[in-house]
Amino acid sequence: MSDTRPSVLFVCVHNAGRSQMAAGWLRHLAGDAVEVRSAGSAPADQINPVAVEAMREVGIDLTDQTPKILTHEDARASSIVVTMGCGDVCPHFPGQRHEDWQLADPAGQGIAAVRPIRDEIRDRVEALIKDLLPNR
Repeated sequence: MSDTRPSVLFVCVHNAGRSQMAAGWLRHLAGDAVEVRSAGSAPADQINPVAVEAMREVGIDLTDQTPKILTHEDARASSIVVTMGCGDVCPHFPGQRHEDWQLADPAGQGIAAVRPIRDEIRDRVEALIKDLLPNR
């Protein structure tokens, strides 16, 4: 049996903030209906602790996630690639849906600045789910 679920790859430079929060939201809101990946062009050593804290406030645990390097294999295997500030280093393959989400970078920000970023990511992920899973 082949996997016919949509597959989404979230990409930002360090894979430590925005892309991890987006992946966390999509896993939380869509469950197993969507395959979720996240990666970065220059991964950090760890996920931004303030992003982890902001997601914990809404009941999503990112502590088991680690920043991962962006590979062409992961990008090619994804039906949608959502980039967040990684510019030209993000791969784009013909026939693949590509979105660029302009979002503030949570790096170096306090929790009060990260909460609105978290909430904007949730809103965008909810819209993406409605598009990917219209009967849900």
